[in-house]
This record gives sequence, C-alpha cells and structure tokens, in this order.
Amino acid sequence: MSINSDYEAVSKMDKEERFRLFPIRLSKHKEIWKRRFLNERTLIIKALGASQIKSINHIGSTAIPDIMAKPIIDILLEIRRDMDIKELVKNMEIIGYGACPRPDMPDPQLSFLKGYTLKGYKGQPFHVHTRYEMEKRRSDFDEIFFKDYLSEHPDTAKEYEALKIELAKEYEYDRDAYTLAKTEFITRVTRAARREMTATARNEVDSENA
Repeated sequence: MSINSDYEAVSKMDKEERFRLFPIRLSKHKEIWKRRFLNERTLIIKALGASQIKSINHIGSTAIPDIMAKPIIDILLEIRRDMDIKELVKNMEIIGYGACPRPDMPDPQLSFLKGYTLKGYKGQPFHVHTRYEMEKRRSDFDEIFFKDYLSEHPDTAKEYEALKIELAKEYEYDRDAYTLAKTEFITRVTRAARREMTATARNEVDSENA
C-alpha cells in the first residue's frame, strides 16, 4: 500500500478508531525536532515553489523549548491567495502528505498530514496547517503569537506543560476533548501576547519620538 493510499484508509476510519490508533502521548522535548522542521521546510519549498509561499513557521509544542509535547511537528504554511489549490494538494501528495479538509479552519480550510499509517505513526509525523497569506506581518497568526510568547516566558510554558500532562492522562483516547480543554489557556495566553506586543510597539514609537 502506498503512503497516500495508507493515509486515505486511515482517514476513512471512524473517529474512535483513529483516536485509539493515535492516542495522546507526550514526549520530552527533543532538539532534533527543530532540525526536522528545517529539513521539511526545505522539502515543502522545493515541492510547491518558493514563489507560491509567503512563509513557513514551526508552531505547536515541539517548537517551544524544554516542554513535553506530542511528537508531531506542526507547521504553519502561508500560501499566496492566487495559488491553485488542486496543484497544492497534488504537490503535497508527491512528498507524502494526505490532504485533510478542515471546515472549522480559516480559508483555505485545508491541512496536510504525514506519517499516519494503519499501524500507527511511521517515521516523524508532520501536520501542516495551511492559511492564505496575511496582508500584515506574520505575527498576525495566533499560533505564532502563542509559540513566541511561551518561548520567551518559560514559567508560562511550564504551566502549559503541566496542563497538557494532566489532560493527556484524562483524554488519552479523545483528541477532540484534549484540544478543547486547552482552549481557555491558549486564548488567555494569546491575548497576553498581543497586549505585550502592542505595548512594546508603543514604547518603541515613543522612544523614536522622544
């Protein structure tokens, strides 16, 4: 069975089957995650073409130093608004990704998964979250706000780690409940990150005008 047909079979499983096959398991932080992200970033750029990509960022807990994480590397892929989505799907499939429609996400409502097989994870799993390009700078994405803030505030990062450890025990086989239970913390921290960035920007303007 090919990589993509294997993923297609996984995607046809009912939710409970998938949750059992891919439970919530946390791993200690590994420095190799950063290198694997950089290698995958290069692979994606070659597959899609640099002209079609606005930015590619490592997000999620594997991008935050010294905290436990599901060993899945999350990538935020920002594409041009005129990119052909069918070409995007085809080229991502060539490098081993399966397309995952996500009507709950912002346009283009699509993500990609790699490393998911009928026998569980194979190799390094990746999850690419796709977004259309933002008119402003990259920090407009909440996922990057959150990651950057926790990277700069280790005490808050450890709070997040403790929450994840607790929830992983309670919702080991229920990924939706695990994700939902983290929402309040993520929302609160993202708001704090936005406030901090706004205050920093204001202070920089004041310094320039002094």
